[in-house]
Amino acid sequence: MIIVLRNGAPQREIDQLTDMIVRQGGITVNPVRGTDLTILGLIGDTSRLDDSRIESFHCVERIMHVAEPYKKANRMFHPGDSQVSIGGFPVGGRKLAVMAGPCSVESREQITFIAQSIQRSGAQILRGGAFKPRTSPYAFQGLKYEGLELLKAARAETGLPIVTEIMSPNDIDRFVEDVDCIQVGARNMQNFDLLRQLGKIDKPILLKRGLSATIEEWLMSAEYILSGGNEKVILCERGIRTFETYTRNTMDLSAVPVVKRLSHLPIIVDPSHGTGKRWMVEPMARAAVAVGADGVMIEVHNDPQHALSDGQQSVTPAQFDEIMKDIRNIAAAVGREL
Repeated sequence: MIIVLRNGAPQREIDQLTDMIVRQGGITVNPVRGTDLTILGLIGDTSRLDDSRIESFHCVERIMHVAEPYKKANRMFHPGDSQVSIGGFPVGGRKLAVMAGPCSVESREQITFIAQSIQRSGAQILRGGAFKPRTSPYAFQGLKYEGLELLKAARAETGLPIVTEIMSPNDIDRFVEDVDCIQVGARNMQNFDLLRQLGKIDKPILLKRGLSATIEEWLMSAEYILSGGNEKVILCERGIRTFETYTRNTMDLSAVPVVKRLSHLPIIVDPSHGTGKRWMVEPMARAAVAVGADGVMIEVHNDPQHALSDGQQSVTPAQFDEIMKDIRNIAAAVGREL
């Protein structure tokens, strides 16, 4: 339930209304103050509340019942767009966020070289896989904790904040200490134990869409994190599994305006995983910016032919530089900056 308050409503009346609702039991009241209006977002079993009694308070403008099962992720609950800061860079504002780097961290020389390259091209955030969830148990699984140390070394060299994927709730404390943004991969989007634990920390979370997840299921996964108290959630569209086999996944760019309509959370697009083909990354990155994404995540490797994972969808630093020039023009055309 959403209670829209009158402009200029006295705080004393708002406090009286809040106290009345809380006394009903089982309901949490979350005030959200925007530039144009203030609302009270009610989480819990609101079926026992009497609408007429609430409307009897002079401070109440109107009541809106939220039909969707996700509440905190709902734009009705938070009318303005949210911004999430990663290492001081705001994701969700006018300026586009660009996260780039290799699928897997392979060596100190590799990750440092790529970090320096993408920084020169204008990327603000370094991504790299230390722990790699792979379909085959025989495929390269990442350097794990050594990979984290190498990412930290690249951050020390360049100043770029780092984002990397977590696999186990047992590693949360280490990730909180070592990285600037924790990525939840597509295969873990519905790992609810992990999501609950991530809801208890104060660290940005990049939540990728599951392989076959609906938008509602995706937003419900975000709700697990938000309901735990961590409101620093960024969504990432990375393609979904359909009957089409030409591309690695089907890049669902329509999800961007849908999410923008339903939710206040920032959303970025990963055209590398979305297509699985190097030559498609640039046009899909352009399209992502044009459709309203708050940023892109692109896989960059200095030697894609010999990459330990996902070389076929990784662009070279030179190709990434051209992509940045391209999407900078698209950003200007749609009122964004890069």
